[in-house]
Amino acid sequence: MRDLHPLFVDVTWNAGGSTRQGVATTTEMVAKANKAYGLPTCMHLTCTGMSREAIDKALLEAYNGGCRCILALRGDPPLENEKWEATAGGFLYARDLVSYIREQYDDHFEIGVAGYPEGHPEENDHEVLIDHLKEKLDAGASFVITQMFYDVDHFLTWVDKCREKGITAPIVPGIMPISNYASFIRRAKWCEINVPPDFMMALERVKDDDAAVREVGAELVTGMCKTIMEKGHIYHLHFYTMNLEKSTRVILERLGLLLN
Repeated sequence: MRDLHPLFVDVTWNAGGSTRQGVATTTEMVAKANKAYGLPTCMHLTCTGMSREAIDKALLEAYNGGCRCILALRGDPPLENEKWEATAGGFLYARDLVSYIREQYDDHFEIGVAGYPEGHPEENDHEVLIDHLKEKLDAGASFVITQMFYDVDHFLTWVDKCREKGITAPIVPGIMPISNYASFIRRAKWCEINVPPDFMMALERVKDDDAAVREVGAELVTGMCKTIMEKGHIYHLHFYTMNLEKSTRVILERLGLLLN
């Protein structure tokens, strides 16, 4: 990943609502990336299962590990719970976590927050979600990373609506490369996103050939990224690599974004 010269790489936090103890593992990975490999990190930090003391510990370890960027998230409900609930002594919303980080560390950390162009499982009203996004930015966040999507037209319309609401912070689109057909369908369904008909038709034709899916997927996602960048309003791309850098490398090569 370092060879791709990213602005940062993500280290996730208890993905999918897991309640396993992840503080040491996450912050150790952050420190290792920053100090041993010179690779800037964005450490994800959620409110799920986290008391104020646990958050203090995580932030201090991130600070000591050389981290300068936090993605502040509410997080998913624990796997055993259907409904999300705040941990005793913890935070209820991502905006509260953003405010706390700013209070404790001033401007040491760049703070990112999540944006949902195609809605959220708990809220489908796009206007309400944009209002919530603005609240997180007003609380001290400095940039937005979006949920994955493949519907470029919808994303660009959503960006315009955000700007109309007074959101001026950088919006970074979440790009999910396509490695095989089954994972593509599974992730699209899990995130409840719209897949344009041309995507579906192109991928269904080769769905039983993983190599062909990767090639077609790379072409589709590269085209999507070109359309986004050519509009002149988006200046960064955030790739959900899922620890597999090859598909991302291919897309970056085709976009002409790899540094020599």
